[in-house]
Amino acid sequence: MEIIYFTVAGIFLYFFSDWILERFEAMAGRRFEYRSLIFFVIILVLSMSLFNLVQHFQAGDIESSSEKMMMEKPGER
Repeated sequence: MEIIYFTVAGIFLYFFSDWILERFEAMAGRRFEYRSLIFFVIILVLSMSLFNLVQHFQAGDIESSSEKMMMEKPGER
């Protein structure tokens, strides 16, 4: 399930980063010379933040499933 979250997050990040870059360019009133570098920085910061958030929420599922496994008696599976 985690791969689905990361895929959807990546698609969202691409379009959101482009939107942010276009807003910055509109405020400046011109196209930036190093547009791809600025886009990379925006998407990098957003992706690091969002992927850490997704992993944080996924960690709750992993902890609860590992607790279940520890409570099982050997041979119950």
